[in-house]
Amino acid sequence: MARIIAVANQKGGVGKTTTAVNLAAALAAAKRKVLLVDFDPQGNATMASGINKREIKASGCEVLLEEVEIAAAIVPTDAHYDLLPGNGDLTAAELKLMDALAREHRLKELLAKIAPNYHTILIDCPPSLNLLTLNALTAADGVLIPVQCEYFALEGLSSLLDTVKAVRHRLNPTLEIEGLLRTMYDVRNNLGNEVSAQLTQHFGDKVLRSIIPRNVRLAEAPSHGQPIHLYDRSSRGAIAYIGLAGEIIRRERALTRGDRVDPVEDIEPPAATPAHGDGGPTLKAPAANHQE
Repeated sequence: MARIIAVANQKGGVGKTTTAVNLAAALAAAKRKVLLVDFDPQGNATMASGINKREIKASGCEVLLEEVEIAAAIVPTDAHYDLLPGNGDLTAAELKLMDALAREHRLKELLAKIAPNYHTILIDCPPSLNLLTLNALTAADGVLIPVQCEYFALEGLSSLLDTVKAVRHRLNPTLEIEGLLRTMYDVRNNLGNEVSAQLTQHFGDKVLRSIIPRNVRLAEAPSHGQPIHLYDRSSRGAIAYIGLAGEIIRRERALTRGDRVDPVEDIEPPAATPAHGDGGPTLKAPAANHQE
């Protein structure tokens, strides 16, 4: 049975779609059977996979509305992972599902039909909290959170962790944090280094060891409709995502062995407060006796 991972962050521009596409390609290169679900109405993951979102015969919209079987809507990609494409029609599907029974469970029920065919299913979520995101979190086993190491990125992280806790309590009791992934990282940026260090100090092993650097080739790849390992496999971005795929696989094997996973309730976002003196941001961890 596939492990389902939602790639989510309520803040845009943190490398969410880039991570979903390139992690899918890297896992496929490691001989894993992978399905990428483009659940963002912008359809960027579809385009970055080399599929024209304007020419697809069926998308996640028709699948959600049960007008097309999910297996019939899935298409192969040149990077050897399968794709359930998405486009602007997903917004219409969301509106039509508003009054449906068990609307938050629709994606979970659909993925259950094809999950035995894959090792990993990745869901690229919209950069907002809506019915599509709730469907993704309800269907997922874990949430992979791309985080850009800057002050304002922490606000999105805080909101997302609150959302994950709410979904765990009400819709999906088994939902876990897959990991926090530092993206667009520049070692020359002092603020980025400080935020990265304090994230690691606060979240411990929930912060993935893999770090995705700022990389021009990584930014260019989507315009060519290719994941980075097809566009330039020797680039720093490609190497970073291969490393991330290996780390995800090792974590899956650890879960299979029954290693302990910290519950979502144990995870609190650090509070962002102005630093003394220079007005720059710092992270302040919650007090030890903090109560929810």
